[in-house]
Amino acid sequence: MLDNNQLLRFTTAGSVDDGKSTLIGRLLYDSKSIFEDQLQAIENTSKKKGHNGVDLALFTDGLRDEREQGITIDVAYRYFTTPKRKFIIADTPGHIQYTRNMVTGASTANAAIILVDARHGVIEQTRRHSFIASLLQIPHVIVCINKMDLVDYSEEAYNKVIEQFEEFSSKMLVKDVRFIPISALLGDNVVNRSKNMDWYQGAPLLHTLETMHISSDINKVDARFPVQTVLRPQRDGFIDYRGYAGRVASGVLRKGDEVTVMPSGFTSKIKSIDTLEGEHDEAFAPMSVAITLEDDIDISRGDMIVRSNNKPEASQDLEVMLCWLHNDAAKPRAKYTIKHTSNEQKAMIKEVIYKYDINTLERNMHDKDLGMNDISKVKIRTTKPLMVDSYRENRTTGSIILVDDATNETVAAGMIV
Repeated sequence: MLDNNQLLRFTTAGSVDDGKSTLIGRLLYDSKSIFEDQLQAIENTSKKKGHNGVDLALFTDGLRDEREQGITIDVAYRYFTTPKRKFIIADTPGHIQYTRNMVTGASTANAAIILVDARHGVIEQTRRHSFIASLLQIPHVIVCINKMDLVDYSEEAYNKVIEQFEEFSSKMLVKDVRFIPISALLGDNVVNRSKNMDWYQGAPLLHTLETMHISSDINKVDARFPVQTVLRPQRDGFIDYRGYAGRVASGVLRKGDEVTVMPSGFTSKIKSIDTLEGEHDEAFAPMSVAITLEDDIDISRGDMIVRSNNKPEASQDLEVMLCWLHNDAAKPRAKYTIKHTSNEQKAMIKEVIYKYDINTLERNMHDKDLGMNDISKVKIRTTKPLMVDSYRENRTTGSIILVDDATNETVAAGMIV
């Protein structure tokens, strides 16, 4: 049974002219997720440009205007709802110089839609985007083989792309890969089944997104509760109340569970789990709750409440896959603020182990300079231990960002290995 309010985040990736904007436009248009006035405006613009029908790419074409105005091209988010699910689309640019934008858009995604032009097959950018999806541990990848109308809806062309993709993706860590032949321009297999491809027995794209099982994507085993703030209301009925508020990062916590507070190591039992709606017997990711304990323990922001028999690793030395986001290169042994869940510490990049050549996907052991869009494996040393899991096990407690103290800008995002 699907939760009707369940939110699915997905990112789109593909080469510049593979039809990402048209696909998103088609999804919104055919699922009737566009307001009347938006539709009217786009119909008018399409007429002015001399198009016969509606130019679906215009639904996300704010990005092209941004480029003409010289503003940074960022991730464009689109929201839509169907009776079965809510969706957030992160439309990320396809150019190599926007690798960081794809990393940003994909970091919270449940699924990645990778577009491939049926005429050109798997190209360098397909490999690059698939590699980033694999690196970010996106649980589900849907390869949409687009422009099938331009290859006469040929099953042979479709199978050829599948063969090419499977050949190089066998080395990657993606558990669930699906293939759908589509024509974003004409709407084949996007929202409605295609009459032109009887040979394809699978579901269209929207149905695949609506029915994809994502509940098990969240780690339900390792209970992790990073404390964001301490609640002391000090008013009638709550004079002695001391609650620890935050968002459950993973796992399940129940009333009566024996828990340990890290990094202090003190243990206690959960007395109550409170939310705005009232008290609950259990809390699970991604609920925001306030937890009270039976014992009075000194707990502050940045501490983590975990089950006593299942603790994360407390470490000052981290190996991290780092994507450098800033225009200025990383300074050797410079101090940064590292943010991990609700914890902030000072940190420094001790060593660059290797850099990925994002085109060939080979490791470069010699070039140790970190510039914008570079993805590399580094060693980071922090001033105090962080309570971490590997990113593969837990995307929330396995990710970090680095902030430049002088400018307060986020300079890098990383995944703990």
